[in-house]
Amino acid sequence: MKIGFIGLGNMAGAMISGILKEQITEASDIYGNAKTAATEKKAQQRWQITVTGSSKKTAQEAELLFLAVKPQFFKEVISEIKEVDLTGKTVISMAPGKTFAWLAECFEQELSFVRIMPNTPAMVGEGCTAVCFSEKVTAEQKEAVLAVLNSCGRAIEITEKLMDVVPGVSGSSPAWIFMMMEAMADGAVAEGMPRKQAYEFVAQAVLGSAKLMLESGKHPGELKDMVCSPGGSTIQAVRVLEEKNFRGAVMDAVIACVEKSRQL
Repeated sequence: MKIGFIGLGNMAGAMISGILKEQITEASDIYGNAKTAATEKKAQQRWQITVTGSSKKTAQEAELLFLAVKPQFFKEVISEIKEVDLTGKTVISMAPGKTFAWLAECFEQELSFVRIMPNTPAMVGEGCTAVCFSEKVTAEQKEAVLAVLNSCGRAIEITEKLMDVVPGVSGSSPAWIFMMMEAMADGAVAEGMPRKQAYEFVAQAVLGSAKLMLESGKHPGELKDMVCSPGGSTIQAVRVLEEKNFRGAVMDAVIACVEKSRQL
């Protein structure tokens, strides 16, 4: 299977690493191009992929074609590749806000379009990628796309109308999770713990909490209650967070992110 990436940034790199780790295809069958020759050279040296030097060449070679550029560059890229014969190819968009209808209008034809929204934990094989498929995507194409996405974490299929919600709950949320982790470590440092050690405790606590929720299937509220002993220190910390409107602030952040996503 020939896989192409127009754009070789962090998300494309995470997927390439996953593809090679899971032996989905050979490195020589991964084609890519980037805005600069330096980025292409770095990718070729790291993964031994085939760099093409142009979006058009990548589109010509790939069966699965990932559009991995920033949303503001989509029209430019599409104008470069829309004259390529894309019959039978799968075109995968990573851009928020760019609907199937918008893609069809820009390409001036209906193709096998897929929309995805990955997040940065894919860089360590723990990504969460939302995916939705247009009507023209075949079962075989869907299977191939899911194999790539699952190679760098977990893929979750949703309807297109929910794609704008994904940045708020997954795509962008690592940013404020990291903010929370930094603040927790700062609190520990204020109480005398060395910063490096504080980061280790915080990171493992977040990792373990996520794993416990996924594997137990328990409601997060139930898991929270399991930690809160009557009269204990945890419930006092929860009380302070509630007083500071912790949950309301997080909800507002998610909603603001979703609203911005819909404007892109």
